[in-house]
Amino acid sequence: MTMPTLPFPSMLDKLKAFGAGLNEFYQAPYRAVFAKAQQQEDDLFMMLVASEALGIPNPASYYTLELLPLVYEDFHAWHTRMGMDKSPLENIQCC
Repeated sequence: MTMPTLPFPSMLDKLKAFGAGLNEFYQAPYRAVFAKAQQQEDDLFMMLVASEALGIPNPASYYTLELLPLVYEDFHAWHTRMGMDKSPLENIQCC
């Protein structure tokens, strides 16, 4: 004979839900901080990769030249976030 299932959650389920709530409570304030830090690092990386095209001397341009095709997809979002209405590069027309 099988034991009937109870319609209310067990103590283990309640503890799991409480633990998940505590986890969310302590992690939620830091998500925005980490997202902003990630965006700032991405912006710096984009500037370093595109610096030679922007007219800024870059001693590592030999290595960053290979990365240009990878950052072209995000170039429009980057230059609008930096406050430029149109693309600052003549050879990249994204707007």
